[in-house]
Amino acid sequence: MKHEGWTKSGWRAFPARQQPVWPDAAVRDETLGELSKLPPLVFAGESRTLRGQLAEAAEGRAFVLQCGDCSEDFSRCTGPDIRELLKVILQMSVILTYAGEKRVIKIGRFAGQYAKPRSSDTEMVNGEEIPSYRGDMVNSPDPTREARTPDPRRMLEGYYRASATLNLVRAFTRGGYAALDSVQSWHRQSLNLLPASQKYEELARQIRKTISFMTAIGFDTNTPQLNQATLYTSHEALLLDYEEALTRQDSTTGDWYDCSAHMLWIGDRTRQLDGAHVEFLRGVHNPLGVKIGPDYDIDDIKRLVIKLNPVNEPGRLTLITRFGTERIETCLPPLVRELGREGFKVIWSCDPMHGNTYQNDFGQKTRNFDDILNEIRTFYRISSAEGSNAGGVHLELTGESVTECTGGSRQLLDHDLRLNYQTNCDPRLNAEQSVELAFELAELLLADHEP
Repeated sequence: MKHEGWTKSGWRAFPARQQPVWPDAAVRDETLGELSKLPPLVFAGESRTLRGQLAEAAEGRAFVLQCGDCSEDFSRCTGPDIRELLKVILQMSVILTYAGEKRVIKIGRFAGQYAKPRSSDTEMVNGEEIPSYRGDMVNSPDPTREARTPDPRRMLEGYYRASATLNLVRAFTRGGYAALDSVQSWHRQSLNLLPASQKYEELARQIRKTISFMTAIGFDTNTPQLNQATLYTSHEALLLDYEEALTRQDSTTGDWYDCSAHMLWIGDRTRQLDGAHVEFLRGVHNPLGVKIGPDYDIDDIKRLVIKLNPVNEPGRLTLITRFGTERIETCLPPLVRELGREGFKVIWSCDPMHGNTYQNDFGQKTRNFDDILNEIRTFYRISSAEGSNAGGVHLELTGESVTECTGGSRQLLDHDLRLNYQTNCDPRLNAEQSVELAFELAELLLADHEP
């Protein structure tokens, strides 16, 4: 798939939304020059492998679990924080694979999710208008004008934090921590998972029994399939200066890849057909995602699919719907139906987080576990009715014991959220809620392929 007339800097001739206004162009250019000389964070061959696996998800033979932090914080780039997030992703993956009987493609929202879109360039704090917080790669969440002034040198800090995160994740997933015989220890190092705890203990027992049986009949259990895990990285390709600086030409194929992550997605606010984000990402060969909110125009979506995937290659494009439990019934069916009629080979993924966000009486943004689960269930039901494949979910979660989303086994209420509300951006599922959701998902997966 070649893209005639595309260059990695060509996006600069197009309107670019959600970009920070760097106060010093010379510092920006110096920073981008340094970034462009640094090693890639991921390799082109890894992104090609992911595209091949995503093609299986497009055909219904695999399931995409894409999850992680809403917005990464520099301060949480620590060994324990990374380990806890990795652990809950591994737990969810094992539940979906074993209980749901489906191959799971694991894609983390980390090692680059340092920039966030905002509804306004500024906000009022203590009577003063200051720049909005746009993620740690741009400015600081501290509510002062100095802290909120965009600083291009933070892009370099973001690169090094992403590199450190990737280094530790690769060590964990290749060094034995992700081995299947560790499933019980992941659980026992975690929280008491309440009703999901007994389910998880039983699942761990069944896995141990299966491994013991394989050993008894002479199967070599010292294999990468049982002792290692593959975890890909992704983030929203929002900060185009950063993405361009990390885009490199593959020496094997001559194709261009954005080497900041294996997969990039375009947000609902930046997917304009004539916009800079679409222009930039149409030319890189990474797998791509596009977020679609309820106010879409179906003809625009069709043109967007053609622009980003002109040869209709399965595995290239994932459409991530974010409608909310109250609007998915009316928004999803016509979209799935029309794109299916056109024969577009896309992966359908459900983001049940963003459409279900509300502000409680305490001024906190939150989401309810039941709303999240209901949107996923409706997504599956509609996909089945329309003859489409429900290919995956896109979740914001953490391995920490935060109290940011209501509901779940502990039945958290709005007034409980102040116990440990940490996010600087959007509310995340905690470890308990994430594991509980994985068991609910596994039942949907199992029902989806039963005769």
